[in-house]
Amino acid sequence: MTRLCALVLALVVHLLTVAFVVLGGWIILREPGSVLSWIFGGVSLAVGWALRPRLGRLPADAEVLDRAAATELCGLADRVADQVGVKRPAKVAVRDLATRTGYDRVGLARTPVLVLGLPLWLALPPKQRVALLARAYARLPTGDERVVSEALATLDAWRDALVGTGSGPLKARSEAEDKIAASTPMALEAMHPAYDVTGILGRLVGRVLGGPVLLVRYALARLSRAGESRVQARQRALALRAATEAELAELDALEARGGYLAPMQAAALRGESVSAIRRTVLTKFQLTADGVWPSAPHSDLLGTHQSDRIDEELAAHYARAIRGFGLIS
Repeated sequence: MTRLCALVLALVVHLLTVAFVVLGGWIILREPGSVLSWIFGGVSLAVGWALRPRLGRLPADAEVLDRAAATELCGLADRVADQVGVKRPAKVAVRDLATRTGYDRVGLARTPVLVLGLPLWLALPPKQRVALLARAYARLPTGDERVVSEALATLDAWRDALVGTGSGPLKARSEAEDKIAASTPMALEAMHPAYDVTGILGRLVGRVLGGPVLLVRYALARLSRAGESRVQARQRALALRAATEAELAELDALEARGGYLAPMQAAALRGESVSAIRRTVLTKFQLTADGVWPSAPHSDLLGTHQSDRIDEELAAHYARAIRGFGLIS
């Protein structure tokens, strides 16, 4: 029931965005020769555009790999995607300094894209690499989950514009006041009353309209949080199709500790090679005190030799990434 209520409320939020676009178009088309029609219609269209659901895009620092140059990695990505039951990624990209690996559909065409965070990927044995991909695939939101999350983002935009930091004085206005004060102080004194009245009216409108927005956002957030356990259970069940519970728990613990980063950063500062850095982190965090593997490092989806070939394909990216490892916190 909470899932249905959250979906209905989210759809109402998105319909409001559509209403702004329709209203703006209607105002302009009703009297296309009127300047006021274009002003008010343009404002309505601008609001609808600002509140539109975001289609997602690749991070600015992500580099898309050529499939011909990364056949082993792309093959692994496809095998794990088939095992989990999601669409194979059309693009595989890497990020030098981001530790998170994610999978999402981006753009108007909803292109499935897998983005690998190289620091964590470099630190993992084959079995954990499969678990990392399985977890990333499993976290792809369903249709209703995406509708709700985008509605929350729209409400956040409303809140920031009406009662949040977005309602404060603009930086450009502050800079303009500083310039006016430096050149003609008397002119600034004459402008202050108008600025103050406008600011009071703006804050008043923001409080009046912002109250309902905050209430709707609170209700939608509560409904969304009520379904978190169901979402997490679904994601875990999908990830378990390609990895075991122990492997996923070990991966979660490794990420929570973050202990793999410090040895890698120290080794990078010493100028060690990529292969030496990988051996260091695997020895420290994946082997027992006796220096042996507690279990076989490979899995059915990725063997040790296949994992080594993936590292060869990513060698140039690793070499570039380790130069910036010191920037990771």
